[in-house]
Amino acid sequence: MKNKTFITLLLIIGIFVFSVILLNKDQNNNSLVASGTVLSNKKIEWGIQRKNNHVQPNLGKNNVELIKKYNGIALGNSEKKYIYLTFDLGYEAGHTERILDVLKENNISATFFITAHYINTAPDLVKRMIDEGHIVGNHTVNHKSMPTLTDEDITEEVMKLHQEIFEKYNYEMKYLRPPKGEYSERVLSLCEKLGYKTVMWSFAYVDWDEKKQPGENEAMSKIISNLHNGEIMLLHATSRTNADIMDKMIKKIKEDGYEIRSIEEFEQ
Repeated sequence: MKNKTFITLLLIIGIFVFSVILLNKDQNNNSLVASGTVLSNKKIEWGIQRKNNHVQPNLGKNNVELIKKYNGIALGNSEKKYIYLTFDLGYEAGHTERILDVLKENNISATFFITAHYINTAPDLVKRMIDEGHIVGNHTVNHKSMPTLTDEDITEEVMKLHQEIFEKYNYEMKYLRPPKGEYSERVLSLCEKLGYKTVMWSFAYVDWDEKKQPGENEAMSKIISNLHNGEIMLLHATSRTNADIMDKMIKKIKEDGYEIRSIEEFEQ
């Protein structure tokens, strides 16, 4: 009887140890969540297939469904001429103040996804964003590709920045944009559990390289020719060209019958 009890105990311990190993397995392949469901950690790189005549672009059916599954957003209502203006900011290049000036003059609320480096080097601009009614979003502490990180590392990348923003400005972030547009189902699931809504985009162009800035006419042509209903527009506030054309761009968007809305007013 004692032997059977001992063997049973060993089996229980073995099952427990095996479960712990599974729960801590290499997350560059898969992550086992509490429910026992294995979520894919296959890295997905967000992409857009543009269409002509202001038709909504093809974002990839499976990718869009995956974003929606975890309460994220990428493209709004196809019947309403709403545009949601968002900016990514890993560092300050000297153009954000001008962009904020134009947004204020035109009564536009935008979303700025920032990193820890940005808050540490441009705290007054972050305060101005909040004070003037813009949304400040989480772009993680170090701008690392999230599928390459463990659950613990992702949590730290997201929540450390979350806490810093809250402590400095009494502001609680709730929107997140994955650095480099790289994510996985595991990443989306974890970010949702952390209380975040993942925000992708339906328009972007090559505006981030300070040394290879597009001309004003080229930038305006790309932005305006690709306007579409429900657009989440991604621009980089590090772009001198974007700052130069911001007022003209906003006025042209309105002239074409679109309304620029806050991401807080997003309609699916």
